[in-house]
Amino acid sequence: MKHAMIALALTAILAISGTFSNVRAQEAPNDSHVGYYYPEIQSSETYISPLSKLPDASKRSRVGFIVGLNARQLKRGYAPGYHMFAKGAEAQKLIIIATEEYRYNTLYRLRALMAALTATARKSPLFSESSAPEELNFLDLMKLAGFTQVTISNGKDVTHQIYVV
Repeated sequence: MKHAMIALALTAILAISGTFSNVRAQEAPNDSHVGYYYPEIQSSETYISPLSKLPDASKRSRVGFIVGLNARQLKRGYAPGYHMFAKGAEAQKLIIIATEEYRYNTLYRLRALMAALTATARKSPLFSESSAPEELNFLDLMKLAGFTQVTISNGKDVTHQIYVV
């Protein structure tokens, strides 16, 4: 039932594609995760998704979603190249931190990781049930789940933040 509702919501609004708006170094002034999970934010942008947050998206569902993604990584039989965390008062902030030296050390490599996450998301039942999964990306999935911010970092000296609206 829940997947059917999600697929219906996706199908109804896929005609519009999301857009990006560059906003260089527009970090939140009270980002308590800077200096703990990741270094200072070097760049940021806003992704405007055509989708709406699902009505039943909650802190619990976001945490469960990230726990599920992390569990899938651990089943691969090798150490994951990154870890994901849901943080914030309502677990509305997704943090992705690289675990290996030199792997995601440029903005382009961080964006490539986002593209890889999109490819993985398109294989999921949620996306494959939609009429045009190729029109969706990982950030659209984050919007559906109720995430408002995605921060990706190499955990050393590169951090990029995406506001999802």
